[in-house]
Amino acid sequence: MIRMNTPPAAVPPNTVQPQRLDAVDAQIVSLLTADGRMTNAELAGRLGVAPSTAHARLRSLCDRGVITGFHASVDERALGAGLQAVIGVSLRPSARRESIVEFADRVRGLPQVIQVFFLGGDDDFLLHIAVADSSQMREFVLEHLSAQSSVASTRTSIVFDYHRNSVAASFA
Repeated sequence: MIRMNTPPAAVPPNTVQPQRLDAVDAQIVSLLTADGRMTNAELAGRLGVAPSTAHARLRSLCDRGVITGFHASVDERALGAGLQAVIGVSLRPSARRESIVEFADRVRGLPQVIQVFFLGGDDDFLLHIAVADSSQMREFVLEHLSAQSSVASTRTSIVFDYHRNSVAASFA
């Protein structure tokens, strides 16, 4: 398995320069997006290059911030949380900045939350959550969202199926 020990330096928002990738780098990104557990030997074999070349190329992609980490894809059903939803959350207009920061910090720490998106548009946030059943879904919305004084409204959409092309890096 390929392991990188040093995380890339955090890059402030809006300062990321697009990286130009040659064909080999683009293929590395594609292969590891499909299988992040691919060994360096497998990667080199698929690329048709020496293992040292594959390793150097991968290290460069990590150092340049193109590849920001390696992630496990977890089947939430196997953990007893087979009901997923995307919940749109709108906050009240008063004290917006403080409400946004406080809300985001609070929901990021909840075990039911898989992803948090801070948005511009009708909703302020989208939360991707996983719970065991509809009663836990109701409890999550009531206790963690509707009960918060900063929350104006929520819209819950049940996820029937989910496909992930890749894992996006955080903007922060």
